[in-house]
Amino acid sequence: MRPLRYAINVTLDGCVHHEAGVAPDEELMGFWTAEMQRADAVIYGRTTYEMMEGAWRLPASGVWPDWMDAWEVPFAEAIDRVPKHVVSSMLSAVDWNAELISGDVGEVVRALKEQPGEGLSVGGVTLPLALAELGLIDEFTFVVHPVIAGHGPRLLDGLSERIRLELVDRREFRSGAVAHVYRPAPAS
Repeated sequence: MRPLRYAINVTLDGCVHHEAGVAPDEELMGFWTAEMQRADAVIYGRTTYEMMEGAWRLPASGVWPDWMDAWEVPFAEAIDRVPKHVVSSMLSAVDWNAELISGDVGEVVRALKEQPGEGLSVGGVTLPLALAELGLIDEFTFVVHPVIAGHGPRLLDGLSERIRLELVDRREFRSGAVAHVYRPAPAS
């Protein structure tokens, strides 16, 4: 069974908004590239899919945009080629190596996890909350940045039941960010 991994940047006060001042530097982008490369597929909600597509899809010209630094290209290449599953009731079609998920999200994700492979990645804010509620996330990676945002959407805000986690890995970055990798703790 493929594990489902949720990884996200977060501020010290729990904000997970992409504009909260937590843009990755070269070292962190290398980390995120490695995370993307170990995913057989990603699962996004509409908002995250559209945001990622707008930033990381290879342009029709076949040339990465001028704003992209050379150290961002490996991440762009990794996310551009990975298969994507998009959960949305608003979209009627998707492309960018993607398929639209319809029906019961929990059932579809369970079926994706049962397929052979190295793992699935989920991103965003709303969809991971729903998948956490269903107990479908096998690994959580929170890259905590030394920033206090003071506003914005919060990490897994609205979770109905607490999830006990155990720390399985930790990595510090020169920027002061720290990646914490957790797995659900065994029931005691």
